[in-house]
Amino acid sequence: MNQESNPSELPGGQDPLLLLKTLQSLWTKKEMKKQLKEETRRGFAGLEDPLAGLLDMLENSSDWKGKGHSLGYYITNELQLWIKEHPAVQQTGLKLKKLQARVFRILVQCQPNLIDPLVNIYQLLTADRSYLLGHVSHLYYNGKYKEAVILSIKLRLQQDQDLEKMCTPLLLQDKTNLVEAYVAEDPNLQCKLLQILDAWREPSFNIKDIARQYQGLLNYRPDKFNHKMLSKLVFRLLKQYNLDPALCPNVINQQHLGSLKYLFYKRFVEKSMTQENWTDHVQSTVGDNRWLQEQLIRLLVSYCDLNTAARWAFHYNFPKENLPYGVADELQRLKIQERVEDAERTDDYEEDRKKNYYQLPIPRENIHFLQTWEEMQQCREQVLQAGQVIGIDMEWRPSFGSVGRSRVSLLQLAVKDQVFLLDLLQFQEEAEQEKLSHFIQTLFSDPAITKLGYGMSGDLTSLAATCSTFKNLNREVQGTVDLFTVDKQLQKCFRDWRKDVRKVDVLSQEQSCEERGFRQAEKGLSLLVQHVLGKPLDKTEQLSNWEKRPLREEQILYAACDAYCLLEVYGKLSEDPAAFGLSSDLAECLVEKQATKSRAKRPLNKQKMPSTSKQQSKGVVKEASNPSPVISPKEFSVVCDNMLQGLGRYLRCLGVDVRMLENDDDHRKAAEIARQEGRVILTSGLPYQTLQSQVGEGRCFSVNCSEKAREQALQVLKHFNVQVALADIFSRCQVR
Repeated sequence: MNQESNPSELPGGQDPLLLLKTLQSLWTKKEMKKQLKEETRRGFAGLEDPLAGLLDMLENSSDWKGKGHSLGYYITNELQLWIKEHPAVQQTGLKLKKLQARVFRILVQCQPNLIDPLVNIYQLLTADRSYLLGHVSHLYYNGKYKEAVILSIKLRLQQDQDLEKMCTPLLLQDKTNLVEAYVAEDPNLQCKLLQILDAWREPSFNIKDIARQYQGLLNYRPDKFNHKMLSKLVFRLLKQYNLDPALCPNVINQQHLGSLKYLFYKRFVEKSMTQENWTDHVQSTVGDNRWLQEQLIRLLVSYCDLNTAARWAFHYNFPKENLPYGVADELQRLKIQERVEDAERTDDYEEDRKKNYYQLPIPRENIHFLQTWEEMQQCREQVLQAGQVIGIDMEWRPSFGSVGRSRVSLLQLAVKDQVFLLDLLQFQEEAEQEKLSHFIQTLFSDPAITKLGYGMSGDLTSLAATCSTFKNLNREVQGTVDLFTVDKQLQKCFRDWRKDVRKVDVLSQEQSCEERGFRQAEKGLSLLVQHVLGKPLDKTEQLSNWEKRPLREEQILYAACDAYCLLEVYGKLSEDPAAFGLSSDLAECLVEKQATKSRAKRPLNKQKMPSTSKQQSKGVVKEASNPSPVISPKEFSVVCDNMLQGLGRYLRCLGVDVRMLENDDDHRKAAEIARQEGRVILTSGLPYQTLQSQVGEGRCFSVNCSEKAREQALQVLKHFNVQVALADIFSRCQVR
C-alpha cells in the first residue's frame, strides 16, 4: 500500500490517539528525527479526518501548553505543510464551524507560536467576526489580558475593539511591546494610542484612578508606570511612527514646563544665567501657549515678586481674571518705563566681570564671525597649517532635558591672536556644506595639527548628530589634546601642588568662592582656567539660545573666550609641566596615548611606534594603574540619578558636593550637568550604559541599587578614595 494513501481507502481510518502514542515514543529519541517525520506524514494520510485528528491529539496531550519546542507544535506545523500538498482535506460549511469551535479551547491555552498554524489550518480569519470577538472578550473578562491581545492580533480584530480598554492593562504591566504590536500595522490606531497616552498626561488626570479598575492585576508596578515613563514612551512612539508632536499637546506642555522650572533654577537658585539670556529662553519656551504663560506667571510669583509677575502678565496681555491673587492689583498700578537702576546694575556687572573673570587678551577686531564660504578662506589658510595649535569649542542650544541631542550652532577655532567663529546654521547650501564638511574632516584627521579641547568626545558626538557626514569623525580624529584628561591629572595632584609656592594663583574651590563672592563653586573648564591662569571663566552665557540670530555681543565674546582660553592654559602647562605635577611633554604624551589606544582596536595595523613613545605610553599606563590619592569630600562633586536620591542625601551629610535629579528628569540630564560642571555621575542599572558613553572615562559610576544608602555611600567613597573627617560631617547645607 502507498505510504500516503487516500483516507477514503482506509475504512474508519487510523486512531489519532494511537498515532499520538507512536509519535511520543519517537519524539524522545533524538536519533529518530527522520523516522518521526515519515511516521507523522504517514499518520496524516491514514487519518479519516486529519483536521479533527489533530485536535484529538492536542486535546489528549499537554506539552504544547508549556514554553519551548513541543511535540504538539511539531505535529501542528507538519500538518500545515502536509495540507499544502493535499488541499482536498480542507473542510467547509458546518463541519468547519464545529472544528473552529473546538480549536478555540486550545487557542486560549497555547503558546503564541502555536496560534499562527492553527489559525491557518482552521481558516479562522474567515470565521464570523462576532463569534471571534466573543471568544476574545471571554478571555479579557477572565483577566487574561495578554492572551486576549495576542489572539486579537493574530485574528486581526483590532478595528472592532476598544483600543484603550484592550491596551490599558498591558501598559500598567509594562508590556508596551505587545501594545506596539497591537497597533503596528494601522496608522489610525497609532494616532489613537498616542492621543490616549497624551490624555493621561493632563494635569488633573491621576493614573491611579485607572489602576483601581484592575485591582487583581499581576505585575502592576505603580512606581514604574508614572508620568515620566509615560512621557518617554510618547516621545519614543512619536519618533517611531514619524508622527507630528502636535498630536500630544499635554506631553509637549509638560516637557516645556520642565524646561521652565529648570530655567528658574538656573536663574534664581544657581544664579548662573543673565537676565537677558534667561528672558530669551523663557520667551522661546512659552511662545503663544496660554497654559504655559499661566504656569510662568505662577512660577514668577513663587520665585520673584508681584511686580515682576505683573510685567510678564502685561507682556502677554493676560486676562486679569486668570491672574493669581495680588498680580491683578499690581498690574493695575504698573507703569512700563525704562529704569535708570537697570543701566547702573549693568555697568556694575560689567566692571565686576572684568575684575573677577578671565578676559580675552586679543582685540575685538581679531574675532571673526564667519557665515559664508568666502569668509572662510582666511580661516582655512591659518588653521590648516602643519604644526598649528588650535583651541576648539562648540556651542548649541541647551535641550533642558528634551529628547534627542541638539545640533551644533557655532564652531569656535582659536589660533594665536585670532578666533574664528563658524556659524554652522548659515551653511545651508549643499555645495557650501560639502566644502565645510571636507574642511572639518581634514582638520580633525590631520595628525600634524594639534587640536585642543575640553571634553572633546562629547563635542564630536554632538557634531555627528548635527550632520550625518560626521558620523564616523570620532574614529578618524588624530592629534587631539583633551584638556579634560589633563584636568583629571591635575585634580589627582591638586593637594600636593596646592601646598607648594607657584607662580600661578592656585586656589581651592572654597577659597575662590569665599574671596570672590561667587555663589557657586567653579566647575569643569572654568575651574581649570582658574587653577592655571588665576581667574575663572564667566559662564553666564553658557545656556544662551545659540540658534537665535543675530548673536549678542556677550555671546560672541563668551564663545571666543571658551576657545582661546584653551590655548593659554595649554601654553602655561607646556612651559613648566612639572610645576603642575605633570611628568612629561603635554602634547606628545596625550597624542601618543590616543594613538596607542587607536591601534589596539585595529590589530591588522602593524605599524610600529617609536621606542620613546612606547616608554611614554607605558609610563601613562603605569601611572593610571596606581591608586588615586586620597581626597576630601569638599573636593568631590557628583550628580546623582533620580533613583539614588537617598544616596545623594547621605553623601551630602558627609560633606560631598551633590546635585540630584528630580523624579521627572530624564537620565540624560545627568550627563549634561556632569559635562558642564565637571561632576561624576552616580547611577544604577540600564542608564549606566547610556550615560558612561556621554562623559569622560571614569566619570560615571554604577551603584548597586539593591543596597541601602549607607552601603552605597561606602562603595562610592572607597572607589574614589574619598576620606571623610569629623569636620566634614554636616559641613554642607542639607536643604537643596
